[in-house]
Amino acid sequence: MTTAKIGIIGGSGLYKMEALKDMQEVAIETPFGRPSDAIILGELDDAPVAFLA
Repeated sequence: MTTAKIGIIGGSGLYKMEALKDMQEVAIETPFGRPSDAIILGELDDAPVAFLA
C-alpha cells in the first residue's frame, strides 16, 4: 500500500478531487471499524495524498 503524506477529509461540497492523479480506491479497517467510504489514494502536485469523501 502506498503511504500518503497528506490526508484530506471531504464533506459539505467536497466529494471528489478533480486534480487528483493516479487514483486508487482502497478499503481499510481501523480499530474503530470501517470509515464512511473507501479511501482514495493518489497524487496532487507530485505529493502522495489520501482522500476520504
